[in-house]
Amino acid sequence: MAFLELQNIKKSYFLGKEEFSVLKGISLQFERGEFVSILGESGGGKSTLMNIIGGLDHQYSGEVLINGQALSNAHEKTFDEYRRQTIGFIFQSFNLISHLTILENVLVSLKMTKLSASEQKKEALALLKRVGLADHVKKYPNQLSGGQKQRVAIARALASDPQIIIADEPTGALDSQNTHEVLQILNEIAQEGKLVITVTHSQEVADYGTRIVHLADGVIDSDQTLRPVEAPINKPQVITAKALSYGTSVKMAWEHIRYNLKRNLLIILGGSIGIFAVILFLGLGNGIKGYMNQQITSLVNPKAITLNKNVSDENQANPAKIAVTNSDVQRIKAVKHTKNVRLAYLLSQASFKYQNKTVVNNLMTWNASLSGQKIIAGHQAIGKQILLSKADAKKLAKKVKITNYRNLVNKTITLQFTDPVAAAKLQATQSQVVGTTQKPKTVKVQVKVAGILDGGATSMAYAGLKQVFKAANISFNANFVALSVDSLKNVNQTSKALKQLKNSKGQKAYTVNSVGSILDNINTYVSLAANILAGIAGISLLVSAIMIIVVLYISVSERTKEIGILRALGARRKDIRRLFTAEAFFIGLFSAILGLLGAYLVQWGLNLAVHSMIKYNVAQISVGNVLFAVIISIIISLLAALAPAHVAARLDPIDSLSVGD
Repeated sequence: MAFLELQNIKKSYFLGKEEFSVLKGISLQFERGEFVSILGESGGGKSTLMNIIGGLDHQYSGEVLINGQALSNAHEKTFDEYRRQTIGFIFQSFNLISHLTILENVLVSLKMTKLSASEQKKEALALLKRVGLADHVKKYPNQLSGGQKQRVAIARALASDPQIIIADEPTGALDSQNTHEVLQILNEIAQEGKLVITVTHSQEVADYGTRIVHLADGVIDSDQTLRPVEAPINKPQVITAKALSYGTSVKMAWEHIRYNLKRNLLIILGGSIGIFAVILFLGLGNGIKGYMNQQITSLVNPKAITLNKNVSDENQANPAKIAVTNSDVQRIKAVKHTKNVRLAYLLSQASFKYQNKTVVNNLMTWNASLSGQKIIAGHQAIGKQILLSKADAKKLAKKVKITNYRNLVNKTITLQFTDPVAAAKLQATQSQVVGTTQKPKTVKVQVKVAGILDGGATSMAYAGLKQVFKAANISFNANFVALSVDSLKNVNQTSKALKQLKNSKGQKAYTVNSVGSILDNINTYVSLAANILAGIAGISLLVSAIMIIVVLYISVSERTKEIGILRALGARRKDIRRLFTAEAFFIGLFSAILGLLGAYLVQWGLNLAVHSMIKYNVAQISVGNVLFAVIISIIISLLAALAPAHVAARLDPIDSLSVGD
């Protein structure tokens, strides 16, 4: 059984419906150790026959058998494995990859073996030493002579330890000295037990081998043995081939990124502008949202909810109608997630007088809406003591020319207010009886400033204010209920549940006020605005995606021959796709990094500029924003790479190798 056998190989090309027959029934047998020359004029079918033997051309009739195993009707994967493990190509035009050193060119083939990285490098150096290029390993192909390039091609062909070496016009571009040296190397390879097949139109080259097969017009017109084949060494194949790994594809893509660094930097810059704008707007949304939350929560506890009796306008002046009682407290306590449910009172238009200077504001009893505030001076108010808000304390201190508002702690001030019940009744009466001059009772009481609250409102203990009302002989009924929700995430849910409570008439029992709900709405509006702006900025990402598509299509065009070389060495279609998707991945990743650096730089400058005014970072890029930027940039780049990568993977290796020839 022959090592390699061709059985009635036929091959035709079609131009429209017209058939052109190239091979017209080729039957040959080859053995290990032979140095066979396929001789013939151009157009005789030599290269077509070599492409079939090399597994590059699958569209033929007949059989190609290796050790008795037929290749016809094999899957694409089988042909890829066949080229990796069995075939080594030496091309007339050398077909070296220009952006790789000669060492890296040889390593390309070795990367499709099971050798470790160190073993691959050792083997590549040994092969380059064998072909006389040990001192040139760091050079690029454009720094070598024609003879040196062909030696690199020979070293690469031998790298995966193939059993068949196919040399297509290996000396066509060489002078006589280099021709002799290359043929001597090929003869040594055959003597080691490999099958060497050369395609040539030179009788001198053909005479160097052990056998000449003459091909003319698609048929064999002679098959001549020049000398007997010496007993081949039959060295067993020690290097096992394997598919190109994903990591290797990524490294190769990275090398190409570096090779075209200037062009890729421009693409990365274009992509980074979109990422920069999107992330900056999202960061501004975070900062503005955070600032608004801070300002609101400095006044009230965001987990607090207050409830007022839901009454008609005509009952607003009736204390009994607007009052809330312990029965309301018990009913509200039954709602899930509520805690610290207490009766409370809001006194409108109270005045705080010290040294004949007055500040007018609301006064409320201590409740859950204030519990989140920090007492920055003094202590909690008890009995008839008062806890001034920071804002009221500053106003009063300024009026009486006290430098530090905290010095108001332990001072005695006058709390003054009008009878709220009488005032409400009078207002209702005045709306019906024009010209009345009746005035409600004014209450003045001396209270001690127990402390100062960082935010919120000026307050007293519920029992203390009740005592003040009782001493003034004024009726006192709580006018709202305050409570706290166990978690901020439950505020909206609890607010909705409280709004569902009904009175005896089947109407809503309470008016529910929730700062947490208001904050949630504000946050929603700010986030919506930020996202809209980011979306508008994101249009530039589409532009960058188009740029990437164009660049990768150009890259496919520039690297067509490289793609053909890799396919000839045994790279799969998906390996080619990986090259271009990995290149797009790097573009997307570095676009995101550059865009983020720009956004952080602008964020720093912006925060520095406004911090003196509002003491807050108005731009806050979050970790989530960073992850979003990286992920969306990579996704857009990979999507942009799909079409060019598909085109690259579908290129015919024979056509690819002929580009530029």
